[in-house]
Amino acid sequence: MDTPAATDTIRDIAPLPTGGIIYGTAEPSWGMLDAQHKQTETVQARLIADYRALLSNFLSNANADAIRFGYEMFGKSPAVFRLSDRTLMFDAIASSDLRPPRTEATGLSITNWINTVTPRLNNTGLKFEQYEMSRSLAIAPDGESFLLGTDYWIRLYNRSGQEIWKAPIPGVAWTVNISGDGRVALAAYGDGTIRWYRMTDGKELLAFFPHADRKRWILWTPSGYYDASPGAEDLIGWHINNGRDQAADFFPVGQFRSTYYRPDVIARILQTRDEQLALKQANEEAGRRAEQASITQQLPPVVEIVSPNDSSTTSSTDVTVRFRVRTPSGEPLTNVKALVDGRPASVARQLVREKPDSDISEFHVTVPERDSEVSIIAENRFAASVPATVRLKWVGAAVRPDAFVIKPKLYILAVGVSQYSNPKFRLNFADKDAHDFVNTMMRQKDLIYRDVVIYHDKPILNEEATRDEIVDGLDWIRKETTSNDVAMVFFSGHGVNDQNNYYYFCPYNIDPDRLLRTGVAFSDIKNTLSAIAGKALFFVDTCHSGNSLGLSTRKDLDINIVINELSSAQNGAVVFSASTGGESSYERSEWNNGAFTKALVEGLNGAAAIGGSGRITYNMLNVYISERVKELTKGTQHPTMVSPQTVPDFPIAVKR
Repeated sequence: MDTPAATDTIRDIAPLPTGGIIYGTAEPSWGMLDAQHKQTETVQARLIADYRALLSNFLSNANADAIRFGYEMFGKSPAVFRLSDRTLMFDAIASSDLRPPRTEATGLSITNWINTVTPRLNNTGLKFEQYEMSRSLAIAPDGESFLLGTDYWIRLYNRSGQEIWKAPIPGVAWTVNISGDGRVALAAYGDGTIRWYRMTDGKELLAFFPHADRKRWILWTPSGYYDASPGAEDLIGWHINNGRDQAADFFPVGQFRSTYYRPDVIARILQTRDEQLALKQANEEAGRRAEQASITQQLPPVVEIVSPNDSSTTSSTDVTVRFRVRTPSGEPLTNVKALVDGRPASVARQLVREKPDSDISEFHVTVPERDSEVSIIAENRFAASVPATVRLKWVGAAVRPDAFVIKPKLYILAVGVSQYSNPKFRLNFADKDAHDFVNTMMRQKDLIYRDVVIYHDKPILNEEATRDEIVDGLDWIRKETTSNDVAMVFFSGHGVNDQNNYYYFCPYNIDPDRLLRTGVAFSDIKNTLSAIAGKALFFVDTCHSGNSLGLSTRKDLDINIVINELSSAQNGAVVFSASTGGESSYERSEWNNGAFTKALVEGLNGAAAIGGSGRITYNMLNVYISERVKELTKGTQHPTMVSPQTVPDFPIAVKR
C-alpha cells in the first residue's frame, strides 16, 4: 500500500518503539506513520519556498532590486519582492522590466545543462566535480559570460569555457539569473533562500529568506546586518559551538537588534556592491560609530530551567522554579525576571541561590488556577536571553460552573491625532478611528470585562494632545493595570523615524526639528508596555504619509522595528499594526475610517468570532483584520499582528 508522506526525497527512516516509523525528507519535513502505514502526525511540515523547476519563472529587473519567484514548485504562488522598499507583493503580474534568465546567445551553444552531470559549451564538455549536477543557466546581457547553478557551486564561465569564479552554495541552485546591467548574479536555492552575488568575483552580497507562511521574510548580509518583517527575527541567528561534549547554542538575530538591525545598510548593498562600504556610508549618514564589540562579546545569557519539568502538573498556585544561567560572553547579569503567561509574575520573591556554592537559583512565583506557562529571562548589558519556558498543567480543584469568577478590568489609553498645529500634516480619520475603537470596547463592559476604564474619563487624547499629556497617559495605564487586568493602548496619527531609525509618535504640536522634546519617543511606549502587570495589547496606526510631509530625514517610516521589539519576550506586548515597513495606511470617506480601524471594529463587534462560543481571541482578530484589509485595499496594505512566544492566545472580546 502506498502512503503519501512528502513531496521530495525521503532521506532517513527509523523505527518507533511502539511500532511504525519516523521519517525525514529533503523538503525539509518530517512525520510519523503507525504500524498500519497511516500518518499519525506530521511533526513538521515544509516551512520553506520550493524553487524546484522555477527556472524561467525567476525574474529580475535591471539592477536586481526587484525579483519575482514562486513559493511552490514550477513557480506557482508567485510573489514580487522589492529591495528598495522591502515590499512583498502577491498575485503580482510580471512587469516589463522583470526578465527571466537568458539561456541563448549568438555564438554560445550551451546544452545538456538541465539536471545532468555533463553540460556542454559549443559541444565541448565543461569541467565539473564528480557527481556534480548542473541545474540552471543564465547568460550575461552582453553575452560574454554565463552562470551555471549546480548541486555544489554556482560557476561563472567566459565565452571560451574558462571558469572566472565559483562560489559555495547552501543548497541546490535550482535557478540562477543575472541583472539587466550585468553587475549582479542571483540564485534561488534548495534551502529556501535567494542570494545576490557580485559578478566581478562571486562575492555574496545579500541573502533573502521568504517564509512559506507568505508573511514573514528576512534579509541579511554575510556579517549579519539585517532587515526583517514583523515576527521574522527568529528565522536566522548565530550558531555557537561549545565543544565536542556540549550542545551548541543558537541565538536568534533579534537578540542583537540594537547592533545588527540595519535597514539603512541593506538599502545600500546593491548600490555599493560592498558590505563594508554600505556600512560606512550608513554610519556616516546617521552619525553612528562603528561597533567595537565582537559577536562573542555581545552574546546574551543562556537560561535552563531545572525544575519543574515541562508539562508538569501542579495543584498549588505557589510554584518554585529552579534554574541555572550561563554567561557565554562573560558579561555580568544585569537582571533576571520571571514571567507567567508572558507577563511579569505577580509574586516573584527575591532571587535566591539554592546553596552558596551552587549554580542553581530559584524564584517563587504565583500561577493562576488553570494551565499556564512560566518563563525565565536573564539579561546582560547587551541583550536578553531567549526565554526558558515550562508549561504547567493545573490539577487542583476545578472552578465550579456556578462559582463567582472575578472578571478582569480593561484599561484603555487611546490617542488619535488628525489636526496638527502644522495644518499640512492633517489626517482625516485618526481621531474618529480612536473614538470608534474606544466606543466598541466600552460595549464589552459586563460581558468579558467587569469594567472598562478610560484615561481621565476622556474618550481619547486628540487635537490638543502634547507629548507630556500622552506620556502622562502611558504612566497612568502602567500604574492602574494589575496582574488580573488587560491594558489596551491605541495610537493613530503620524509616526516618524529620525536619522538613527529611532521611532517617534507625533502629537498635535510635533516639531520635526525638536523630535526629542515634542515627539513621544519609542522608549516611553516600550517602557510602559513592558512594565504593565497584566496583559498588554498595542494597536498602532502611524503608517500614514508623515515622511512625505517632511517629518523625517529618512525616506521611509519603518514600523517593523517597533513591532518586533515590543513583541519580544522581554517586553511581552501583543502588537497589531495597520501596515508593515514603510507602507502607507489608507483612509477613505466611503469607509468613514482608516481601513485598519474599520476591520478592527468589525472584528471586535463579532465578525472575528469563530465557532459557537462567541469569544474573540487576539489570533482570531488577526485573521479577520488581515483578510478584511486585504479586501478593502485590494491587497495594497498589509496589517500584521505579532505576539511574544511566551504569551498564549487569550480572549479580548465576545460577540454581542
